[in-house]
Amino acid sequence: MNPSQLVLVGTRKGAFILRSDTSRQSWEIQGPFFDGWSVYHMACDPRDGALYAAANSDIYGSMIHKSLDGGRTWEALPAAPKYDAVSHIPFKRIWHIEPGHPQTPDTVMAGVEDAGLFRSAQHGVVWHEVESLSTHETRGKWMPGGGGLCLHTIVLDPRTPERFYVAISAAGTFRTEDGGASWQPANQGVRADFLPDKYPAVGQCVHKMVLHPKNPDVLYQQNHCGVFRSRDRGEHWDDISEGLPSRFGFPMAVHSQDSTTIYTVPLVADTNRYVPGGAMAVWRSSDGGNRWERLSKGLPQQNAYLTILREGMATDRLNPCGVYVGTLNGQVFGSNDDGESWQMLAGFLPPINSISCGSEMVVGGSPA
Repeated sequence: MNPSQLVLVGTRKGAFILRSDTSRQSWEIQGPFFDGWSVYHMACDPRDGALYAAANSDIYGSMIHKSLDGGRTWEALPAAPKYDAVSHIPFKRIWHIEPGHPQTPDTVMAGVEDAGLFRSAQHGVVWHEVESLSTHETRGKWMPGGGGLCLHTIVLDPRTPERFYVAISAAGTFRTEDGGASWQPANQGVRADFLPDKYPAVGQCVHKMVLHPKNPDVLYQQNHCGVFRSRDRGEHWDDISEGLPSRFGFPMAVHSQDSTTIYTVPLVADTNRYVPGGAMAVWRSSDGGNRWERLSKGLPQQNAYLTILREGMATDRLNPCGVYVGTLNGQVFGSNDDGESWQMLAGFLPPINSISCGSEMVVGGSPA
């Protein structure tokens, strides 16, 4: 039995799947899937191996597709998240798909624009709005970021299905302790330099947020205004941007084995959204953000004015950890040694919205 490693790539012109063995030396590219659709996010469900893809079209709306055979074939689910007409909240697109907690094996969640959370207890067949978040008392202070008013991140606490987090641009981080019945803003210490009050209760522009299952009280986020760490489930945040070439960037990822090793890709600024100096680099901290190091071996260092979006970086579950980055220019860069060295896995894909990882168990050459 050999696991097949998958890198799921959502682009503005469909989806692609990169497939390799555990060595991650050579990769097969499959696709495109969902021609004509912009795939904002893909996810592999670690509970059963199912793949999900959130596809959006300005003409046809939004759909979620599902695969049970490692992405070889896909089926459009009969329904997708959508606000009820009485809510008066406009529905624009699906940003994020998150398989639920292991203790709730049928649950899948989705984050959408305008910002809201939807949940399915039937593997995505039927969806229900989490109205306690949509009608939160602070909603009047939420405002769209550059990509719109979107709920783009859902982070689960592996210890209990009752606690999870969402991140909204631009509203900040919210935490629930009761499975979504109520929500508390979790933004203390996070800057919002674009507002008169630089440290508001809500209004921060989170770009991406992660935690590690081995230490789930610690959260990391790349924000519009810096990189931050919380050691108390979002109650307080510390600025860990010192040592990076810029406070601005989109993606954030955590090492699969080491809860204190994190990755980001700084960009010049919110006005010049490309890597500093036209030299591609991933920045890694091995001590939870106290010190940062620049990783560039194998990455282009001249005339590489690349942009990486919020879902454009992911890590796999192997050891050494695989790290993957996708760019708006259509390149996928991969490292199979914790980020020490890199190779280009694909060079001419459409603009990349998202990168995510998964694995497929293969028995005798056939999907299990």
